[in-house]
Amino acid sequence: MTDNVVPLFKHPSTPTDTVTAASPTPAPAAAGTVRPVRVWKRTASGVRTAVTSEQARTAARLVARHGMYVIGGTRITAKRTWDGRTASRYERMIRAAEAGGNFEEAKEWEDRLQRFRSGRHHRRMDLLRSAPDLAKSAAVGTGLTVGGLLLLGIVLAIANKDISWLFAPIGAVIEAIRMIVVVATVVWGPALTVGPWLALLALWGVGRRQQTAPQWTLPAQQRDDAGAPITPSIVVTALRDLGIAPLRGAIKDMGDAGAAMLGPIRIAGCGVEVDVTLPSGVSTAEVQGRRRKLAENLARHEHEVFITIPVAARTVRLWIADSGALDQPIGPSPLTTDVVTANYKTGKAPWGQDLRGDAAAMSLYQRMVLITGLSNQGKTAALRALALWLAKDKAVEFRIADLKGVGDWAMFDGLATTLIQGPTDGHVVQATEMVEGLVAEMERRIQAPPGTVFDPLVGIVDEAQVAFMCPTVGDDKRPYGGSKATSRYFMAVRKIHNQGRAVDVLLWEGTQDPTDQNLPKLVREGAHTRISLVLGTESQARMALGDKAIDGGAAPHLLRQGLDKGTVVAASDGIAIPAGQASITVRTHYIDTEQAIEIADQAKALRNGVTTTHTTDHGPAIDPLADILSVLGSEPRVLTQDVLKRLATLNEKAYGGWTFINLKRVLDGTPAAPYKSDGRMVIGRDRVARVLANRPETGSASAAE
Repeated sequence: MTDNVVPLFKHPSTPTDTVTAASPTPAPAAAGTVRPVRVWKRTASGVRTAVTSEQARTAARLVARHGMYVIGGTRITAKRTWDGRTASRYERMIRAAEAGGNFEEAKEWEDRLQRFRSGRHHRRMDLLRSAPDLAKSAAVGTGLTVGGLLLLGIVLAIANKDISWLFAPIGAVIEAIRMIVVVATVVWGPALTVGPWLALLALWGVGRRQQTAPQWTLPAQQRDDAGAPITPSIVVTALRDLGIAPLRGAIKDMGDAGAAMLGPIRIAGCGVEVDVTLPSGVSTAEVQGRRRKLAENLARHEHEVFITIPVAARTVRLWIADSGALDQPIGPSPLTTDVVTANYKTGKAPWGQDLRGDAAAMSLYQRMVLITGLSNQGKTAALRALALWLAKDKAVEFRIADLKGVGDWAMFDGLATTLIQGPTDGHVVQATEMVEGLVAEMERRIQAPPGTVFDPLVGIVDEAQVAFMCPTVGDDKRPYGGSKATSRYFMAVRKIHNQGRAVDVLLWEGTQDPTDQNLPKLVREGAHTRISLVLGTESQARMALGDKAIDGGAAPHLLRQGLDKGTVVAASDGIAIPAGQASITVRTHYIDTEQAIEIADQAKALRNGVTTTHTTDHGPAIDPLADILSVLGSEPRVLTQDVLKRLATLNEKAYGGWTFINLKRVLDGTPAAPYKSDGRMVIGRDRVARVLANRPETGSASAAE
């Protein structure tokens, strides 16, 4: 038996060759000390893989996102409640108005604050006095109720000849109260259980609508990791990598890595603002010329970075939007939500918001206005918003010529003394005569005795490029359009620009796609307030705003067509522009046609009644849109050449001289604009029908040709 025993420990006297290759494997104890370590490593690896997997990250984002919706909804609801119950909203608006230098608006908000506090004080005092009155009312009410029920019981007892009916009404009321208590007892428990969850769901809905969750919690298709916060190091790095050698060298040589170039980074509306003092040898024009590259270096789109020139020398001011902030709407116009008054001389029209998020208001006192931009970018809406505000000053008279004629200004029927609507040469003749009428009134006022006070007279010509391009020649052999001294429209506009301001005779013009032919230089420079929406080229931007504004950083040609509708660049002393800058970018409030009609009705209520002259004696009234739909018949689409032929057959006098340009004037900017089908321009019947169906009824009748 002893021969089969293998010693576990070698005795000192045992030879080294006693343990042979035939010896058994290591003891199980040694193996047992290794296995738990391997299991722990495998478990940790599995946990790490599970935690770092995309599914786990997605789940974490989902939980964080919906949790932040609830937290954000709670914060927004609490803020709304606080604003509704306290004076914080008024104080915030006062601070914003003072910061923007709009002290008149600040005073108006201060008056509202005083009225709010006074009303709140009266409500509180009434509440203190209401306790005795409430007790007295309750006692009287109870007595009357019991007495009435007893009286009813007496009547029932007499009718039924049974004394038990005396207290039957009171018993019925008591039984009804008991049933109500029973129902309430049954419902109360589930209501306590479900109520908090419903409240939580409501808060979640508020947070979700307002998108209170941070970017990193959003799904991959919605997440934009490019919107990182702006820090000094990011700004300096972006400037260093602009490709301007002197700037790059100066930053490398600075001991603080360029930090001394930067002023403080300030929160400015939906973005941040920072002043950058450039080193010697670097001009502001070089930085302005690299706007796109600077924006990309800052992880922003080009339209989210604006470069302006402040007062300080050799300094550029960068305004950098929060990623995606400029794609969000700015909210409704105060004209549609508040009771707004207007004063031509001292007031300012609530027009929109600047890029800092502050209210942008425009003074129209003795200022000629010119607004231009590409088609269908919000030009008419922006100009009409100013007119709707001014219409609330009942002393202001309007004379309006809309040379598009699709009802954009139809709500001024009964508000303007003259309203011309239509794109034809005949309408241009009427518009010219209207402007010449303004000139005649201006000259009459100039010849009045010194000190005579006149009511403001505002003439508006929308789509004025149609007037400048009109080929019609009058009986006196003078053309209506053009930019020469013989042009009737051009010369009338120039006369008003030269002298109209002194006697409060003003002219506002809206134009499309400016060129030297459809917007002459002398007319452009005669406007005190020059406004531009998105344009195609820098040369057009210079036509619209002037060289000074463009050289100072204004860039309407860099706005995005279709995406920046209603965003304008304004050069005017009638709007608060930061010191040292020549222009300001404004995101205007949009007022749709229905809202415009309501505002116009409010303005009409302030007046004793205005008789609107629609036409002069130029023949029978026509409706080009309705006539176009008529000649299209039942065909889904018709070639534009055939439409012109059919219109001429329908009304030779009205449409005999029409060309494709006339059709384009009527339909351009609407869903019914001509389009290509199989390589040829056509007009779709359904599109024209939709435009007619959606057109306000007051704008359906067009003026005579």
